[in-house]
Amino acid sequence: MKGGDFNFVLDCSIAISWCLVDENNDYANTILAMMPDCEAYVPAIWSLEVANTLLVAERRNRMTQEQSQLAIALLQSLLIHVDQATDSKALSSTFALARKEGLSAYDAAYLELAIRLKLPIATLDLRLAEAATRCGVDLVVVDG
Repeated sequence: MKGGDFNFVLDCSIAISWCLVDENNDYANTILAMMPDCEAYVPAIWSLEVANTLLVAERRNRMTQEQSQLAIALLQSLLIHVDQATDSKALSSTFALARKEGLSAYDAAYLELAIRLKLPIATLDLRLAEAATRCGVDLVVVDG
């Protein structure tokens, strides 16, 4: 696989697994190992979700400020495209998708993006994965 040959939607759950020192997930780690050869797409809420999760982790003493900064540097080093149409879809297709699939609006934003861009999704969220499958969206499958 050459750089940029594989594109997918990256759910916050995967990125957070990379950031939190007390989480270790083989699937998420394999996705991270693939990142030099991939391009990931995220809805515009992704940065706020990541920032909030890191702040909460600091406040709960799950990580230090220094670890947060390292996590942010890691994420900023990866080829992650932030979707600019997330907001314009929020009160229409994303809202309808969340209602239909029983998802939060936040999770539906990832699914809406995957549907719109016709890309598979990488997630650790079982409800989101099940909804993606129902909607005909492939899940990123990793070897091993």
